[in-house]
Amino acid sequence: MSPDRKSIRILAVDDHPQFRRGIALVLATQPDMNLVAEACNGHEALQQFRAHCPDITLMDLYIPGMNGLEAIVAIRREFPEARIIVLTIFDDDLEIQRALAAGACGYALKSLPPGKIMAMIRRVHAGGKGFIPS
Repeated sequence: MSPDRKSIRILAVDDHPQFRRGIALVLATQPDMNLVAEACNGHEALQQFRAHCPDITLMDLYIPGMNGLEAIVAIRREFPEARIIVLTIFDDDLEIQRALAAGACGYALKSLPPGKIMAMIRRVHAGGKGFIPS
């Protein structure tokens, strides 16, 4: 990456450490992305967002304590420009609608190939939206 290009700073929020590790490994292969923080629940996600101000947050919906939808609302309340992509196992129209209403900019299934998730991160970072439930 050229020095004049800023990398996309990412916060990964998921209660499964193995999934966060997988995301970290994939992001490490991307020259324009940098994992700046991780969180395992909604409260920690809000704290990490405050501390690191990531460009993109990858948010699971089903996390302990404050769930993903509640965390999206809390983050967007404090940081209206926050760009959050829901990354989940649930392919459900109602969940997509709830995520949109909460302020998500993207929605993808964890089962997608990493390249598609990376492309969505870039698209949302550039100001677009991304919804790939299948």
